[in-house]
Amino acid sequence: MNSPFPSGAISIGCGTARNFSRRKRLLPFRASAGFWRRTLLGCAAALAVATAGWSATFTWQTATPESRGMSTARLDALRDHLAAHATKAFLLVSDDCIVYEWYAPDHSATKLHYSASMAKALVGGVAAAVALSDGRLELDDPAAKFVPAWRADAAKTRVTLRQLGSHTSGLEDAKEGEIPHAQLTGWKGDFWKRLPPPRDPFSISRDLTPLVSAPGERFGYSNPGIAMLGYAITAALREAPEKDLRTVLRERIMRPIGVPDAAWNVGYGQTAMVDGLPLVGAWGGGNFTARATAQVARLMLQEGNWEGRPLLRAEAVRATTNDPRTAGSGGIGWWSNHAGGVAALPRDAYWGAGAGHQTVLILPSRRLIAVRNGGVLSGAVSYDNARDALFFQPLMQAIGAATRAGPGGHGSTVKPAGPPYPRSPIIREITWAPAPTIVRRAKGSDNWPLTWADDDALYTAYGDGQGFEPFGPEKLSLGLAKVTGSPPDFQGWNLRAQDGEFRGDGRAGRKASGLLMVDGVLYLLARNLGNARLAWSRDRGSSWTWADWKFATSFGCPTFLNFGRNYAGARDGFVYVYSPDTDSAYEAADRMVLARVPKERVAEQAAYEYFVALEGRGQPRWSRDLGQRGAVFVHRGNCYRGGITYHAALRRYLWCQILPHSTHPQGMRFQGGFGIYDAPEPWGPWTTAFYTEAWDVGPGESSSLPTKWMNADGRTVHLVFSGDDSFAVRRATLQVWAEPKPQ
Repeated sequence: MNSPFPSGAISIGCGTARNFSRRKRLLPFRASAGFWRRTLLGCAAALAVATAGWSATFTWQTATPESRGMSTARLDALRDHLAAHATKAFLLVSDDCIVYEWYAPDHSATKLHYSASMAKALVGGVAAAVALSDGRLELDDPAAKFVPAWRADAAKTRVTLRQLGSHTSGLEDAKEGEIPHAQLTGWKGDFWKRLPPPRDPFSISRDLTPLVSAPGERFGYSNPGIAMLGYAITAALREAPEKDLRTVLRERIMRPIGVPDAAWNVGYGQTAMVDGLPLVGAWGGGNFTARATAQVARLMLQEGNWEGRPLLRAEAVRATTNDPRTAGSGGIGWWSNHAGGVAALPRDAYWGAGAGHQTVLILPSRRLIAVRNGGVLSGAVSYDNARDALFFQPLMQAIGAATRAGPGGHGSTVKPAGPPYPRSPIIREITWAPAPTIVRRAKGSDNWPLTWADDDALYTAYGDGQGFEPFGPEKLSLGLAKVTGSPPDFQGWNLRAQDGEFRGDGRAGRKASGLLMVDGVLYLLARNLGNARLAWSRDRGSSWTWADWKFATSFGCPTFLNFGRNYAGARDGFVYVYSPDTDSAYEAADRMVLARVPKERVAEQAAYEYFVALEGRGQPRWSRDLGQRGAVFVHRGNCYRGGITYHAALRRYLWCQILPHSTHPQGMRFQGGFGIYDAPEPWGPWTTAFYTEAWDVGPGESSSLPTKWMNADGRTVHLVFSGDDSFAVRRATLQVWAEPKPQ
């Protein structure tokens, strides 16, 4: 794992050492606001000239697994596991440093390995991103725009470039069951022989490959589809300086990121001249070193920016690597976990994959890249099952990441290694009343977000139950209630709510994750709606209006910061929303994210800002761009559901967070732990007021400390939690290090 810097290289940060040499004079690059319009071509020319002709030397830097929160012993065990399953190369990059690199005795860091269909991502997907960046095509363009032979075919005129790249075009694959390619006959056999025109793969894909389903109707893996994507991209390059995909990759990507020419080749080493186009195969036929693959992945992870040089536009990288809800789970040549189909991976994961389980995996939320080359992991199960069980799952477990394989499909299988933040400087200890004193009502229901309303009642919402006794007439996924009085003598009342009651068990039903009353308006955040959606009521929950927008990226389980009665005592004129940085309430995350919105504009999506980072003197930086969101709280693999309130007497924000793991088969409802973290501001800095990985009772899957039930001096509080599927209330006493100073 030694990475000596080459002579003359400059070390910049952890990830790289580089030495750029210019072979052409640069023209200044000027970004354009109108990315998807054809008028970009003038700006695209500047981008092409700015990147072409550059040559860079590049050397990865290394770091220990422990410096990235990983374990060398675990990664050694993963290496042994992979070696036992025909692996030749395994490379792991975390936070821009190689943290683990291993090669079989007959392989090495400089030896090329075949890509198989991983070329669909590394060649087809990357070339598409270049053409998108240059404004030469759009993914929803009809393919016939670039394929004249299809313009007279009514069915094929409906095929788009996006469908070709995501295997939803309807074009048949050059395959017959499990028959080897060399034994296929007819056009399917000729496709793999790569004969001269007119029996070349491109002419076959254009003229002989039939549609077996309507374009966009369903997923159907298609090598001819990727061949036609390559044809269309090449046709779009007619006026470009680089005329074929191989040259595009060499001049626009590989040389600028410092990949030596000897470390890669593509297209089976062939170029087919068809219709005056120099066509290079993108469905397979590539060869790369593991490090070359990782460098391309690094460019994608950084959304096209290479050490401050915009080689690709960020929008183009996102468009080609994400699945925009197509009939399958594909970007353009890449596979996406946007729909959560691979339980072991976070939703933002994407990867390239080929026969023999060649894999390059990119996890943006963890700043991680993994490359695996070798033979088939297992022939006893399906390709996807072998990939998941023998690579993705062991990898995620080895790096200590969250999965969705916890009890009941919730949370994480990864246990935390103690509290994520230092001890609170204000709260010395939290002492809990004996377990027998816990008051439990509304048996069979859970969730319980709370807010203190203008009528002095607490308003709440329950899920997967019938609410408070006497029970409602039917089980609801989202039901509303209000609570009057104080512990232990409180009373709960179920509310019937027009447009506020919903049905559906588990993740199939919408559920409340946050409630807040501001100036007499009751706001509700509902999860399980891909991802979350806002509603509001002006009559204390009797009727509801639902927003016509939703959080579609991240914010899968959002909750409000609550202050006093009817938002009295609020810090400022904003409403604050927190969530694990995932698309689903059933996934644990590495970090929490934060949004804010002026309290009079809560219903307006455009008014929301997202926390980016703390700047000098601890001041928060905000952005209207959700893609710029940063971490407001970090606990790798253990950021899950919670509730946050302001403790006015101590002038601290108290954030209750359930730990997403349990030894009980039914999960945290009956066994588990949680933390209470405190901070002087909504964005931190956070410290730990209480932490346990095994409370004396099950903490449930949500909890909070309602402000109404904090006494005047702040020393007595009450935790509301969903343990044992109930509205459970437990008294706690806070001991402080010193009295807070007057403001």
